[in-house]
Amino acid sequence: MDEIISILEEVRPDLDFAAEKALIDDGILDSFDIITIVGEFNDAFDIEINVADLLPENFNSAEAMWELVQKLKNA
Repeated sequence: MDEIISILEEVRPDLDFAAEKALIDDGILDSFDIITIVGEFNDAFDIEINVADLLPENFNSAEAMWELVQKLKNA
């Protein structure tokens, strides 16, 4: 989880990812942020986040992103 937070803070150092629970629903992250995050996660965790995974519930919080990464790593 720490690695997820670290990556997110590199992308958007202005946000408190540990506290935010509606990053997509509240419009905090935009499409450019998501594309950047997906690329960083794919590289850092050697996974492939595809279009079917680009759902708001997978990116609303750091915890949701962690769960997505874990699911893809174990697939």
